Amino acid sequence: MRRMVRGRKAVAVAAVAGALALTVGAGQASAQEELIGHPGPDGLIWVPEQWGSGGFVSGGLHTGLDTYTTFACEGGGSIEVAFRLEEHPDRNPVPFTLDCPAGSPARVTVPLGTGLHGGFGAAVTASSASIRWGATVVQPE
Repeated sequence: MRRMVRGRKAVAVAAVAGALALTVGAGQASAQEELIGHPGPDGLIWVPEQWGSGGFVSGGLHTGLDTYTTFACEGGGSIEVAFRLEEHPDRNPVPFTLDCPAGSPARVTVPLGTGLHGGFGAAVTASSASIRWGATVVQPE
């Protein structure tokens, strides 16, 4: 019988520790400001949050619509963004660098233009693994 009591105490302690960990984790996640919101029905890509270097690829560009990419970042460094338009290598936007302040997100929108079709991608090189970034690609109708 004594063993059961010890087992119950251990389970109770584990349950309390688990609840505390969930509460602490939720508090930390909600303290950070959203980098970039959902792009809505015009969105092709939404990367709500990524840490460090990364990127994305997509297809399905509609030739009759303008295409815009928006990047946001924070963390006290910078990101360098380079594009590759599979079907239009002559229209690849010039790579750019976005400074990522430590306090609040910085944003930039880059128009890719109309008449695009096929696949494309963006490579993001962060100055450190602590840089938080997000991106959207939209084709507004």
